[in-house]
Amino acid sequence: MRIELLRDIAVMVAGKNAGQIVDLLSDKKNVNEFIIAKKLGLTINQARNILYKLSDEGLVSFIRKKDKKKGWYTYFWTFNTDKALILLQKHISKEIEQLEHQLKSRESKRFYICRTCNTEVTEETALLHNFICSECGEVYELNDNRKAIGEMNSSINKLKRQLDEINREVIIIEDKKSKKIESDRKKIEKEKLEKRRKSQLERKKARDKLIKNKPKKIKKHHKKIIKKTIIKKKKPKSKKHNKKKL
Repeated sequence: MRIELLRDIAVMVAGKNAGQIVDLLSDKKNVNEFIIAKKLGLTINQARNILYKLSDEGLVSFIRKKDKKKGWYTYFWTFNTDKALILLQKHISKEIEQLEHQLKSRESKRFYICRTCNTEVTEETALLHNFICSECGEVYELNDNRKAIGEMNSSINKLKRQLDEINREVIIIEDKKSKKIESDRKKIEKEKLEKRRKSQLERKKARDKLIKNKPKKIKKHHKKIIKKTIIKKKKPKSKKHNKKKL
């Protein structure tokens, strides 16, 4: 049932051939546009025209790759099921609202019909023309609303069932998205934690190495200080002493 609903929304947005594009792209990713055009029996420009219309509504997305030899770009298309369902959800909700408004009008007002022209008008319009059809001159008859009300109720119930199904699909998709986001978040947190641990371990190794080498450096430093001190303690011979020797 879901694929039929997706076809409906695609056709509504981009015309009858768009329904076939849904079949080609459903549950696939990055499908070459030349393959799409070939399978639809369309030129590449005709296929692109449909795909661009769908893209404007967010129903499809694409990536493009440049041909290094020829220099042009080829587009690869993916159908966005979640966005299509959300758009369909809005469309059906609006349709239900309009039908319910019409139903309320049917239940609260009277309508008249010209049997010859098969034209229906409101009571206000019939009264304005003295209950005479302006097209053929026949007298308007009071129309039985029960059939129209029954058809409207049937259409509303059908649309509500479709909407319930779409709502369930949207909930499933949103749930999958949430789980993926949570999974990605945990993965990123895990990577950050591993990176932090690795950094801490490297710093610890550096400190341990520094501590291990420190006594030797201190010892050498002390030797230099002692040596300098000894040199400083030696007093130079006095000038008088030198003169006596001479």
